[in-house]
Amino acid sequence: MVPTIDQSWYQHPHGTPTEAAAGGVILRQHRGCWWVALIREGSLPDYALPKGHVESGESLQVAARREIEEEAGFSDLQLLGELGVLERLNFSKTHWKITHYYLFQTEQVTPLPSDPKTHQVEWFPIDQLPPIFWPEQRQLLQQVRDEHLSSLECSN
Repeated sequence: MVPTIDQSWYQHPHGTPTEAAAGGVILRQHRGCWWVALIREGSLPDYALPKGHVESGESLQVAARREIEEEAGFSDLQLLGELGVLERLNFSKTHWKITHYYLFQTEQVTPLPSDPKTHQVEWFPIDQLPPIFWPEQRQLLQQVRDEHLSSLECSN
């Protein structure tokens, strides 16, 4: 059963170990608007941003690029900037996850993820998002749309 994400996921329990993570928002321009790549993984019913743990000795940006390539299959990424840090419990509620997000642009259309947990990678207009599993990721995508992109109407 997939849990409902409520406020309890955003309260750091005393003594819970922390885990550094990195990931990103991947954009491309198509048909006069900005599109964002989202993944579906494991048994989750909704979409998410690609992200994951930072390996020992790895910089945050290198970790973000590696995780994006593994989970979403994008290797040709242009860094547009840092988006910030979001914190919450991990899916199993065993670690406090501190995730550093970056904004990337790509010309790649058809990705090739290598992570077997990724079931699907899809492009969506940034102003027509599907259900996003983690609420803080939806808020981050809305922030990207509102603060970083020109307001272009998407034509379907």
